[in-house]
Amino acid sequence: MLKEFKKFLIKGNAVDMAVGFMFGAAFASIVKALVNYIIMPPIGLLLGKVDFSNLFIALDGKKYESMAALDKAGAPAIKYGLFINDLISFLILGFIIFMMVKIINSLHKKEEVQAEPTTKKCPECAMEIPIEAKICPYCNVKL
Repeated sequence: MLKEFKKFLIKGNAVDMAVGFMFGAAFASIVKALVNYIIMPPIGLLLGKVDFSNLFIALDGKKYESMAALDKAGAPAIKYGLFINDLISFLILGFIIFMMVKIINSLHKKEEVQAEPTTKKCPECAMEIPIEAKICPYCNVKL
């Protein structure tokens, strides 16, 4: 079983998958930073200086000045502002992955398209000859 596990880890698919997960996690953190620090501040400003990361509903019935005060008190809360940020991050990440897959698929389709053949086999001697040939240059058979 240990040998099989080692073989699985060394196979290209497992290594590629691990690299993909690490790259994906790093990319997700970049998208999250983009949303939190670049996209949401202008949106919050347009909506009346709203800081989405500081929107919450305290479930214990008390009022808290900020998310920091809520966390310090250890009070239960619905942190819907953080959810909005994460939802926007997810949508942006999903769109970027969609576009990457679309580009990769289009590249694969281009590879699959093969050029028209320029040669054919002579039915008599089986040699490769130009497709426009009327007489085989090897065996002189009329085509």
